[in-house]
Amino acid sequence: MARYHSSSYSRQRGRRRRWIHIILALPIIIAVVNVFVRGPNTFDESEDKFSAFLTVTKAENETAPAALKPVPGPKPNLLEIPAPTSESDPKSTALIAEAVKFINTTPAKVIKARDMLNEVLATPISGQQQEFVKNRLSELADKWLFSKTIFSQDNLCSSYKVKPGDQLGRIGRRFKVPYEILMEINKIPYAETLQAGETIKIINGPFHARVYRSTFTMDLYLQDTFVRSFSVGLGQPGMETPTGLWLVKPDGKLMKPAWTDPASGKTYEAEDPDYPLGSIWIGLEGIKGDAKGRAGFAIHGTREPNQIGTASSQGCIRLHNGDAILIYNLLMSGFSRVEIVE
Repeated sequence: MARYHSSSYSRQRGRRRRWIHIILALPIIIAVVNVFVRGPNTFDESEDKFSAFLTVTKAENETAPAALKPVPGPKPNLLEIPAPTSESDPKSTALIAEAVKFINTTPAKVIKARDMLNEVLATPISGQQQEFVKNRLSELADKWLFSKTIFSQDNLCSSYKVKPGDQLGRIGRRFKVPYEILMEINKIPYAETLQAGETIKIINGPFHARVYRSTFTMDLYLQDTFVRSFSVGLGQPGMETPTGLWLVKPDGKLMKPAWTDPASGKTYEAEDPDYPLGSIWIGLEGIKGDAKGRAGFAIHGTREPNQIGTASSQGCIRLHNGDAILIYNLLMSGFSRVEIVE
């Protein structure tokens, strides 16, 4: 027998359905309200450009910023320390083993392990040991540098209480680091949300880089502490990337600038489909060695990621676009140095 609901039952069921619809729509309503309330980033000193880095297109982001994204795959076994060779210093081998013990303690003694491993890098060690040490230092950097955590006795990162009138750009300049990395590690979505009285993590900069032409790698340092390595593309034969010491030019950091190919004379604009520079440009000026007095060289991204690790550029240092964005957020104009060696 068919069952017919009374009109009062139908009204009650209708009210329940309306409440269900309202509840389901609530997150969307809140998101829309947030957009209108917060509005666009209107912070001065052009700090709204950080949002551009957080919305890199899928095509540009073929390599996500290594320091801010976990590496997929199984984690290495920290107990598998490379065996020493004839070129290894016994003292360095012992320091590596001790540092690994600090890493494996609970809780890990991150700063002690970092400083010990960084000291080992300056001593005679085998190639396998060097790779092992750099990998461990890179993993540790995710804990002490690329996070909001502040470790006691760390001379490279500390806390800072925001004062009335403070701005992220000014705070960054005071500590010789770009404000973008302060936003990232402190999870600050909008620069204007910085409030007097709150405590943020700061980094005591500047960052520096060393590029090895023989291995097509770039090592990143905070002051003199190793952070991480990146693969790079360098100048082709006849247009080699000059060795020597470079400085990140004041006002040399640009987002997708117009670029004229010195070989063909063609000028590329950011919106061109064949724009070759990726997302960013970090202009360099030579200050020592073969680099001295040289101009027109830069660190930038690429639209041809398969050429990373090869000598195929016109002299500039190419990075995967995700890595280039990270380096942009770390190197400080007028302070950060880039050394290029064989």
